[in-house]
Amino acid sequence: MPEIGNNLYISNMRLHNGIVLSHGLFGESSHLPDVMHCEPIAARSVLHDWELAPHRHDRLHQLLMLQSGTGTAHLDGQALPLRALSLINVPAGNVHAFSFEPGTQGLVITLADEMLATILSGADDVRLALGRAFVGEATAPMATVALQIWREFKGLRSARALVLRGLCATLLGLAARVGAGADATQAQAGRPELLQRFEKLVETHFLAHWGVADYARALAISPTHLSRLVRGATGEPASRLIEARLVREARRNLAYTNLRIATIADALGFTDPAHFSRVFTRAVGVSPRRFRDQLLRPPAG
Repeated sequence: MPEIGNNLYISNMRLHNGIVLSHGLFGESSHLPDVMHCEPIAARSVLHDWELAPHRHDRLHQLLMLQSGTGTAHLDGQALPLRALSLINVPAGNVHAFSFEPGTQGLVITLADEMLATILSGADDVRLALGRAFVGEATAPMATVALQIWREFKGLRSARALVLRGLCATLLGLAARVGAGADATQAQAGRPELLQRFEKLVETHFLAHWGVADYARALAISPTHLSRLVRGATGEPASRLIEARLVREARRNLAYTNLRIATIADALGFTDPAHFSRVFTRAVGVSPRRFRDQLLRPPAG
């Protein structure tokens, strides 16, 4: 399949004092250097003897597709076997690790959160299907699309960004179908039905600024029960997941529209732009204006 490329994003696959590191890779830095990223599995694996230690990416969604070789994926605490034409879906924030047979060939396709949100706008069923980690079997059309993405990514032909977005949308849709078919296996294992219902409600009501109590009421459980359930499954409080969905939408609007910040705040249900700025700054680490400025002026070097 593809030869090893030189356009790699920075990585550091290791544990520090036993703590899973959250990497700053393509799309997780202060700016978005490209529509997406694509590289051969070998490009990073050979640097680590084909063993990638547990790690996570807070703002990246990854799809890995094996063309040949075998290995093991560690997702959500489960060890899942890999073989030729295995498709691995790794949502943002998911702790994952890989062990590949030396010489394994395939592709890693990475999308930043903003781009994923843009592509999947209005496709809540696809977002939900891809919101959990799974291993499934890629179809021949998926392998073809993945190879087209690789070829387009390496080139500089006209309309490159548009073509890459379209190809990625197709691949994500096909991957969601694989995920739906895999739900009887590991995709749903250990993921409570209540949690899935909560995630679906968040997609529907995040613009209404529902609180934990509102979601608990809709699920007919106590806020304490909901908080315990979400923290046990994700390691984060329910309030953090609710806020993260709102902030993700804010980042998408700041990155991919020319709307005024006050207009974005209003569209996201904030009556006070200053309140929106405080929420965004607390979650992202920079103000909305600074976030947009960094997109427009990537740092030198």
